Parts: sequence; structure tokens; C-alpha cells
Amino acid sequence: MPDRTPAAPPAERPSGGIARIVGASLIGTTVEWYDFFLYGSAAALVFNTLFFPTGDPLTGTLIAFVTYAIGFAARPIGGIVFGHFGDRIGRKKLLVLSLLLMGGATFAMGLLPTYDTIGVAAPVLLTVLRLIQGFALGGEWGGAVLIVSEHGGDKHRGFWASWPQAGAPGGNLLATGVLALLAAVQSEAAFLSWGWRVPFLLSGVLVVIGLWIRVSVSESPVFLEAQARAQAEAARGVKDRPPVVEVFRTGWREVLGAIGTRFGENISYYVLTSFLLVYVTTHLGLPKSTALNAVLIGSAVHFVTIPLWGALSDRLGRRPVTLIGSVGMAAWAFAFFALLDTGSFAVITLAVTVGLLLHGAMYGPQAAFVSEMFDTRVRYSGASMGSQLASIVAGALAPIIAVELLRDHGSGTPVALYLSAAAIVTTLTVAVLKETRGRDLTRSAAVAPGPRRDSAPVAGAPRA
Repeated sequence: MPDRTPAAPPAERPSGGIARIVGASLIGTTVEWYDFFLYGSAAALVFNTLFFPTGDPLTGTLIAFVTYAIGFAARPIGGIVFGHFGDRIGRKKLLVLSLLLMGGATFAMGLLPTYDTIGVAAPVLLTVLRLIQGFALGGEWGGAVLIVSEHGGDKHRGFWASWPQAGAPGGNLLATGVLALLAAVQSEAAFLSWGWRVPFLLSGVLVVIGLWIRVSVSESPVFLEAQARAQAEAARGVKDRPPVVEVFRTGWREVLGAIGTRFGENISYYVLTSFLLVYVTTHLGLPKSTALNAVLIGSAVHFVTIPLWGALSDRLGRRPVTLIGSVGMAAWAFAFFALLDTGSFAVITLAVTVGLLLHGAMYGPQAAFVSEMFDTRVRYSGASMGSQLASIVAGALAPIIAVELLRDHGSGTPVALYLSAAAIVTTLTVAVLKETRGRDLTRSAAVAPGPRRDSAPVAGAPRA
């Protein structure tokens, strides 16, 4: 029997074009990733001495990265909470809340006294704020990519949904740029005394701008129609399970697929950016400006090319483009460290830039790929859980494992093996998933996408 449930009322229909929705999501994710990556950069350059002082620089850095990882541990909790309410009351409200939490925690970090001032309370307070950051970011990614995916059409979803993904290098570009500027104009003593606080306090201004833009967007029309349908079913006495329960009951294969898809991408990104700062400054003994400027240039190229990879996935499919990145990264891992060891700024920049290009091939199609794996009622929960569980087993541990391998073996070769193995995991996962390009997000994930007008028929939704 056809579904005669009324769609969302006209007053709730979205206003503004897809470009406005994309712009709001991109600016919001850029601000949130700026906050999150700022901590990673500071952990490698500042926190190891100001909040976790030890006799051995690598040990202090390792402890700083442990608190960095704690932020990742909070991300699945944020994914569960934000996913539940995002699937029940909407994407927009939760995106505003995540931005407020993230910005507030980062601003407070800029006001914290150091270990020399208040002792052990300093790293404790820093760790609590890091947990708040992780909780907020756990809910950000799913909502930002879904509100774009659900506003855009099926044909160009890969391109439009990749723009919030560009917020990651955008935030890293902003964080690294501010740190690089301060390092260039300040003495080491001034930077350690007060200069490092400036980027954290700047977050307050960025959050105000992000909120002003984000509150102006409309709710996802796909969600509004699903919500109206769910309300009609509830009125008929149909019981509705909590979204997170439904995800693990019927969509656990898709959650595992999302984790595997993100595994190599997550590890490679944090090795190419956060761990790079440690390797270049501590192991190679080069100025921190060398590492910061290399990441700065690489992130600029990364930012521009992520939407191009997303657009390519609209033509070739999500799987082929992701495999270009994962297979390429498995091989590039070894060249990456060999090029770093030259000590040449130009060569180091080349190593980072090529690595981030390959990462972009995995990351660009990912928003559409993961969004298309789940039904609307559980999409926020499913996408967030798959993404944030991957962040624990991959991104959270990547800098710690890389630093430990470097400390134990004194070279980048074991880290290259680790990076290559992670990329192979993603390659194998994507190889067994089914293509999702062209899926109608208003239909059940169990229904295969229909033939596209501009291409051959597309395979069914992913059932690993």
C-alpha cells in the first residue's frame, strides 16, 4: 500500500539553495576542526613542556598525546548522544550545540594556568576540556555531512557532501597558520610564555561567526518527511526503537563497513599532520617552522582537492575513488619518511602534499559513501557511530603508536609499516562493500538505487 503520510508542512520546508547549506556546514566544521587540531599541534609543540614537563622530550610529548587521545575516547559518546537526538529532533539544533561546546572548551584552554602555576591541576583541567572537545566533535561530523547530503540531490551528492569534509584541512590550515605566524614573529620564550594562548582565545571569535551562519540554515527536508512519517506511525501505536538500538540491531554491518572505510584514512591523516610535527622537530632536529609551513602548504592543496575527489566519485563511484587513495597511501607511506629524512623543506613539503592528496581521495567521497549506507531514521546515529568508533581504534592511537615506534626504533620505517598496514585495511574493507552512488536517501537502504540517467545502473546499498 503506498505511503499516504503527509510530508512536512510547507512552513518547515527548507529555504535557500544548496550552496547556502554547504557554506554553513563548511564554516561550522572548519571552526570545530580548528579547535580540535589546535590541541594536536599544541600537544606536539607546547603542552609537552608547559603541562606535562619531564626530563625526556619524547616522553613529555607521549603524555601530551595521551590526553589528545582521550578526546577521541569521548567522541563515540558524543556520537551516540548527538545521533539519538539528531535522529529524533533534527540535525540543525544539534549542530548549533556542538559548535557552542567545542568553542567554549577551546576558549577556556587559552585561559588555563600552566603546571608551574597550579601544579597537577593544570593537566587535569586540560584533560577535562579535551573530553568536552571530543564529545562535541563526536556529534559534529555526522550532522554536518548529513544535512548537506539530505539537502542535495542524488546526482551530485558526492561533490556537495565533500565540502564539509574540506572543513578538516580548512581547520588544520587555520590552526597551523596561526601557530606558524606566531612562531615566526615571536621568540621561543614569548611563544611559550603567552603566544600559544592567542590561537585558543581566537576560537571565541570564530564560534560567534560560525553560529551566526549556522543558525540561518533550514532543517533537512529528508529528515522532516521521515519525522512526519514516524509521528503518524506513533499515532497508530507503532513502537519506535531508539535509533542507536536500531542501528546495532539492523545496521551493524554498515557500522563495521564505515569503521573499515575510515580506518586507513584516519590513521594516515594524524600521522601526516600531528606526528609529522614531532618527527621533524624532535627526531630530525629541524625548526618547528619547517614542519608547520609544510603542513600549511599541504593543507591548502588538501582543502582545494577534497571537493574534486567528491565530484569524481559522482562519476566513477565511491569505491573506485576511495581505493585510489587507500592503495596509493599503502605505497606512499615508505616514500613519505624517506623524503622527510632528507631534511629539505621543499622535499618535506612534497611528501606532505602528496600524502594529503591521497588522503583526500579517501576522505572526499566518504561523507556521501557513509551517509548512503543508512536509512534516514538512524542515519545520524549510524554515521556518527561508524565514524567515531573508527576514531578510537585509528586516529586516537595513531600519534601515540607512531611516537612509541619512533622512540623504540629510532627511525620512521616502523611507522611507515604501520601506516601502510592501516591503508591496506581500508582497501580490503572497501573492496567487499557494494557501491552506493545514486541511492535515493528517502528510500530504505535495503532498496537498490535505480538506474541513473547519466550512467549505467548502480549496485545496491552496502551489505558487507
